[in-house]
Amino acid sequence: MAKDKSIFTCTECGGTSARWMGKCPSCNAWNTLIEGSSEPAAGKNRFGSVHASLAPTSEVLPLAQIEAADFERHPTGIDELDRVLGGGMVEGGVVLIGGDPGIGKSTLLLQAVDALQRSGMQTLYVTGEESGAQVAMRSRRLGLPDSQVPVLPEIQLEKILHTLQSRQPGIAIIDSIQTVYSDQLTSAPGSVAQVRECAAHLTRTAKATGTTIVLVGHVTKEGALAGPRVLEHMVDTVLYFEGDTHSNFRLIRAIKNRFGAVNEIGVFAMTEKGLKGVSNPSAIFLSQHAEPVPGSCVMVTLEGTRPLLVEIQALVDSGGPSPRRLSVGLDRDRLAMLLAVLHRHAGVACMDQDVFVNAVGGVRISEPAADLAVMLAITSSLRGKALPKGFIAFGEVGLAGEVRPAPRGQDRLKEAAKLGFKVAVVPKANAPKKNDKAFEGLTIYPVERIEEAMQVVRGLD
Repeated sequence: MAKDKSIFTCTECGGTSARWMGKCPSCNAWNTLIEGSSEPAAGKNRFGSVHASLAPTSEVLPLAQIEAADFERHPTGIDELDRVLGGGMVEGGVVLIGGDPGIGKSTLLLQAVDALQRSGMQTLYVTGEESGAQVAMRSRRLGLPDSQVPVLPEIQLEKILHTLQSRQPGIAIIDSIQTVYSDQLTSAPGSVAQVRECAAHLTRTAKATGTTIVLVGHVTKEGALAGPRVLEHMVDTVLYFEGDTHSNFRLIRAIKNRFGAVNEIGVFAMTEKGLKGVSNPSAIFLSQHAEPVPGSCVMVTLEGTRPLLVEIQALVDSGGPSPRRLSVGLDRDRLAMLLAVLHRHAGVACMDQDVFVNAVGGVRISEPAADLAVMLAITSSLRGKALPKGFIAFGEVGLAGEVRPAPRGQDRLKEAAKLGFKVAVVPKANAPKKNDKAFEGLTIYPVERIEEAMQVVRGLD
């Protein structure tokens, strides 16, 4: 097959050039020319006939007349991964999973694809970063010595597509998309043009044949998926693998999911036999103190549909003329705002104090429901008095000092009661309206303002 002629297109103005130049000849922007294939003969494009479609041609119908059938799912056998995916792999779906090097992406996918192979599904594992022998060695380490997963060490897109069409697997793993290249382009594997073209071809193959394709993606040093942003728009599901390589625990988070809930989280522990799901993830994010210590407050955060108990720790120390404000796992700007609210409405001054706040376990909390727990932890550290044993708090705090309700407050309280917590300070709107056995043993103090919360805590000392 003759190689298509390359053309370079400016991402700013759309101007084209026959060769790469540092500055666009049309708009004079620097480093904006991206390689792509030139337009083929009329009636054809890079994906075949212009009349080809991802699905059979159908009539235009109102939404009320279209049958809304649920998607058939194939559970992977790994409960935490199935939770994040929304129940399992969807036929014809395209999943993109990214994470730091060595975090466990290939390990998890090899475990999942082996479980699917054993359940009777046809599978294919395409590896572009390792040889077949290296994948086999990992399989032995994971305790899968008799695995029947077919492995294809290949990085050329056309050969991969030919194998997919000939074998027709139910699920195919591409590890990784940054190593795959197409003969239609002259740029190196991993370039923006190659990643975009290869992902587009693989996505079209998945939709046309019903094969579920999982793409492994690299991440940049900032933690974002490498390659063009359009890569995340092409696929159906985007998963991020998070965690410290020095810790045994890993988090997998759904950022985008056309077939399930977003911001769902799965928790894994890295063992000698691979990644194992953690049934009670709240235990990871709670420190084991024999007695309560100052500066510690437990909150209930929501990750997707799962309530998690996370310990917020604060340390307030004399800081001198330029006090520091440092937060790990929480927004630093929001910390500065909460300190101002704490001073104005609760009379707790930290202007000359260093304030350090940490979310235990490496979890990142982005929801404002952590506000009340952060403020109570800071006050506890400043006073040098620990909060009562079995104490939790959650709620958003506004600039006027009001405590606003958190979404799904009842679920948060039920999770705390289930794990044996005794005292809860929560927004008034989140307090249960009636006696419920699910809250048995949990004393709930509803508050409307931050001053009330401080009075309640002082009364519990």
